[in-house]
Amino acid sequence: MSSTSGLDQGAVDRLLERVRREVDEGLLPAVQVALGFGGEIVVEECFGQADLNSRFCLFSATKPFVAATLWTLMAEGTVDITAPVVAYIPEFAGEDKAQITVEQVLLHTSGFPHAPLGPPRWSDRASRVQRMSEWRLNWQPGTRFEYHPTSAHWVLAEIIERVTGADYRDEIARRVTGPAGLPRIVGFAEADQGGIVDLVLVGEPATADELEAVFGVRELPGSEVTDDLVLRFNQPDVRAVGVPGGGGFGRARDLALFYQEFLHNPHGIWDPDVLAEVTGTVRNSLPDPMGVPANRSLGLVLAGDDGRSHLRGMGRTVSAAAFGHNGAGGQLAWADPATGLSLGYVTNGYDRHQIREPRRSSAVASLAAACVLPG
Repeated sequence: MSSTSGLDQGAVDRLLERVRREVDEGLLPAVQVALGFGGEIVVEECFGQADLNSRFCLFSATKPFVAATLWTLMAEGTVDITAPVVAYIPEFAGEDKAQITVEQVLLHTSGFPHAPLGPPRWSDRASRVQRMSEWRLNWQPGTRFEYHPTSAHWVLAEIIERVTGADYRDEIARRVTGPAGLPRIVGFAEADQGGIVDLVLVGEPATADELEAVFGVRELPGSEVTDDLVLRFNQPDVRAVGVPGGGGFGRARDLALFYQEFLHNPHGIWDPDVLAEVTGTVRNSLPDPMGVPANRSLGLVLAGDDGRSHLRGMGRTVSAAAFGHNGAGGQLAWADPATGLSLGYVTNGYDRHQIREPRRSSAVASLAAACVLPG
């Protein structure tokens, strides 16, 4: 851990106290938290049944690693986001999907949020492509925003493979994590899975009365992210697949350092114009099913100035320019250009309570964002 110069130590202490609370109370088996600042890790702690070298499932915090690989291809001119997906994957045209653009896939407006692709078919590339050709639209592309938990990033992974001629998992390592000095994030042979902590389901789902009191509805929209799917990421074969929409594994420090790369680009991984675009331009402001504007760029979520940054997973105290992408179960990953701070937070306790988990995430994020001294 580097010097904490520039940080408010009292605020850091409050953050760490909040992070360890559920571990001390017996709800979460383990958590890691890391703060990045000035291109370095300045705070890093682990609580519970793990250590600082333990790796956790990142769930959808994996998505920006895939998008960041695509950004390098955009800069090279080998991927045009305005082009239809079929320009790269002709087989994708089946079931009236020929009009969908790469940009729509990146923005979750492509119309197939519920498209199925799971085990064992996701383990074989030919089977994945065949399944994609069979997918049907849930709604007209470009007309709505609905989060695509896994389907969209299977398409992006295949585009990466088509234009590079290499395995998408290797390209993420070659183009992004390797140059950044980070370990591999996606796709681990069984022999390389040491130190990955198993996921544990904790808590009980919120009652209908609790949901109505907080969200005004007695039932939240359904999702493919079920208890069964979550626990599949404990299986060696699934960890080896490297599900691009949510199957990465890493440490809190890996996330915090990854977002420091976005802030400073010290290794020149991305073209500056592309990086400025993806970290600063909202291309999708359509409302989600709960009525919150998406505020999505080409692979990231932007905090925005509408007072809803906490509903986008970045707490209440970040600047409007903050950007990131969290993962299911409370994994947190974001950076704030206004302060230079980045946060990584991971846990293997998958909290099924749909109110407690986002409240915890908001509290942790809010405390983290306040850790930089003014000026």
